[in-house]
Amino acid sequence: MELVVDGVGHAYDGLAVLDGIELAVRDGEVLALIGPSGCGKSTLLGILGGMLQPTRGAVRLKGDPPAGTLNPFTYVFQDFALLPWRTVEGNVSLALEHHVLDAGERGAAVDEVLSLTGLSEFRSALPKQLSGGMRQRVGIARALAARPAVLLLDEPLSALDAQTRDLLLEDFERLWALRRVTAVYVTHNLDEALRLADRIVVLSRRPGRIREIVAVDVSRPQRGVATLAGLRDRLWRLIRDEAASADREIVAHEAA
Repeated sequence: MELVVDGVGHAYDGLAVLDGIELAVRDGEVLALIGPSGCGKSTLLGILGGMLQPTRGAVRLKGDPPAGTLNPFTYVFQDFALLPWRTVEGNVSLALEHHVLDAGERGAAVDEVLSLTGLSEFRSALPKQLSGGMRQRVGIARALAARPAVLLLDEPLSALDAQTRDLLLEDFERLWALRRVTAVYVTHNLDEALRLADRIVVLSRRPGRIREIVAVDVSRPQRGVATLAGLRDRLWRLIRDEAASADREIVAHEAA
């Protein structure tokens, strides 16, 4: 199943944030969105998942969702978005509670994703008892429980330290090898994008337009720093000047 973006534009109170986005997210691929601050990455993600209606254009699903899909779209957020009074198991099962499943089906689905994410032994723990990395694993497990057709990730690792981020990147690689879920991944981190994505969409400064779509034609097991150095330099050249301008604009706005 593909996610097709037809001429999407969006504005907030007359301020253009996105303009003329034409894009197809291919079945089973990981597509990363990068660009300078304020270029509309998270806005575009919200439009893809139906949380925002675009000012113009449309988003369409092409083809049938994978067998067993309960939600067409599921989000993983930067801030984990866990209910503090629920256990790990309770937070994961939340994604299934509005679906018509019997107790056995719900339990089996929860058991599967807890095992996939290495959380089985923590099923009775509360979020406050977990590290940041473990809390994000709960968010990922909850998203996977509904077997989404498209997984939407909004800077899911940006609040974590470097070592935890590397561990979760390994988890993402393993999970995608097992599930092959279609995913759109928003990040400011070029190394994350290069490590995970099949293609990287580079957005321009506001209003966000597609500057270039860069294919990462290196198999994931071979994606070392040296192997990807040339691609990283290319991406940085695409966004460097606009990122600097966006930074100056934000600082000027805050000073005002």
